[in-house]
Amino acid sequence: MSSRIQPTAQVDETATIGDGTTVWDLAQIREDAQLGKGCIVGRGAYVGPGVRIGDNVKLQNYALVYEPAVLADGVFVGPAAVFTNDYFPRSVDPQGTLKRGGDWEAVAVVVAEGASVGARSVCVAPVHIGRWALVAAGAVVTRDVPDFALVAGVPARRIGWVGRAGVRLTGREGEPGVWECSETGALYDEKDDQLVERA
Repeated sequence: MSSRIQPTAQVDETATIGDGTTVWDLAQIREDAQLGKGCIVGRGAYVGPGVRIGDNVKLQNYALVYEPAVLADGVFVGPAAVFTNDYFPRSVDPQGTLKRGGDWEAVAVVVAEGASVGARSVCVAPVHIGRWALVAAGAVVTRDVPDFALVAGVPARRIGWVGRAGVRLTGREGEPGVWECSETGALYDEKDDQLVERA
């Protein structure tokens, strides 16, 4: 098995593209980026230098993933979502001189296994999105998101919990702090604003 790269995509020769990965039209993958197996990089998406992406990740059309972002296996990034990398962005320094790569320190958005980041959302680095979390479309994430959290709004705040299926969990009747997935039947326990999956 090999990767599939459309002729209009720009993939730097130093980038690593895993088996079964597809890079669609007008996407750009910069130097030393690493993409795992079975990924899909949509039309016009951007992957910055040195970005690390796991297996089976989907970057939808025009998603912008700036270095030094790290995306674990199974992450979904919706259309036109943006991962920033400069907490104090400026084009010039205090003297008015154009800033270059060495004039500022890039910070990362880190997205854990199975998490989903909705369309047109913005993740303001440095921030960590937890395992199987769900960031709603249009949200602006300015602080870390716990595992299994459903966050929405500007700035994003937790409005519920989701399971591995992405379905909003419901509280189990008569069992405070116990949450259940209506699709899979999986149970989760909430303690101290964290959700833990039952074995």
